[in-house]
Amino acid sequence: MARRPSVFVRSLSMDEGRKLARITRTAHNPVRMRRAIVVLMSAQGQTVRDITSLLQVSDDYVRDVIHAFNERGFDALDPKPSGGRPKKIGEQIRAWICRIAWTSPADWGITAFSTWSLAKLRDHLLREGVVAELSRETLRRILHAGGVSWQTTTTWKASTDPDFIPKMRQVLDLYDHPPADGRVICVDEFGPLSLQPPQGQSVAAPAPAAPAASDLHPHIGGDAYARLPGPKHWPAVLPDPRAQTLDRVPRPAQSPTWPLAWGEALRGLRQLLPAPPRPPPRAVHRQPGRGCTANQVELVFLPTYGSWLNWIESEFAALRYFTLNGTDHRSHEEQNAAIASYVRWRNIRAQPKVNFAVGSPIRTWTSYPAKAA
Repeated sequence: MARRPSVFVRSLSMDEGRKLARITRTAHNPVRMRRAIVVLMSAQGQTVRDITSLLQVSDDYVRDVIHAFNERGFDALDPKPSGGRPKKIGEQIRAWICRIAWTSPADWGITAFSTWSLAKLRDHLLREGVVAELSRETLRRILHAGGVSWQTTTTWKASTDPDFIPKMRQVLDLYDHPPADGRVICVDEFGPLSLQPPQGQSVAAPAPAAPAASDLHPHIGGDAYARLPGPKHWPAVLPDPRAQTLDRVPRPAQSPTWPLAWGEALRGLRQLLPAPPRPPPRAVHRQPGRGCTANQVELVFLPTYGSWLNWIESEFAALRYFTLNGTDHRSHEEQNAAIASYVRWRNIRAQPKVNFAVGSPIRTWTSYPAKAA
């Protein structure tokens, strides 16, 4: 039988030749790369037999690629997957499998574990009759196509306060509408403050010109040993959230470090108030106090596990980030001096603030969420 006539690709322009060569070097899809090699070899004058010998493919494959390129150009290099074998599991069942994967095993009365694995989920689907047969690889593909993946969960502490919503709304209303006959004062303790060097951030030059870390911060990177005395708490008040100034409450040397003695807090509050007669301040805090009535202080309690509603918490976060992280103070006196310096810097630049979380979803809560969103 006579040999079939050779087939060659049509004449290529210089740009097409360079594009083919680039595809053979950079294509990530092996099918596209192999087809580009076939076309490029044919354009160089190599016969079908030469191409099949090099690429270890059939004559029909080479001829089909060349004919397709002559008809459709570079579009013929891209693989066009066919329909393949019909799916045994329909789209409705696939969607139901994904919905089951999003549930907890406890929802199905399975209390032995709290999360699914591929094997456990597969056994559950077979046991419930959702599918007649299913491999773990098929299940993995279904979950991947449905956007279901295993991810690290976020921890949370659910509030057990039955009056969470009323308390939260009372605090938010005080922020939005402070009383005309008094002041809203946020009180809390900042700490515990130990002398162990905490991690922090700093600006460094790119390597290799960067100096050693010990040259930039000679005290950072040493042993994080515990220094006596132990941790302390720094009591502070935000005397007026709208003024945004931050004050420290003086603490005698013999005063306990925790909790904040309310006698100290009241003495600090008196310094913020004008001489009698004075309007009663409303202090936002979570601890009960003694002698508040005599000192004309009305306590507004935060909900259980609701310390994040205290406006002073954001001030503490900024103080820790900019002043304490990445430091290595040798004594609490040195640490207190840095804190006092930050407070002076902060108060000079304080700007009035109005409203609290105006656009936050917490404004529309009718019940405390049982789980973090």
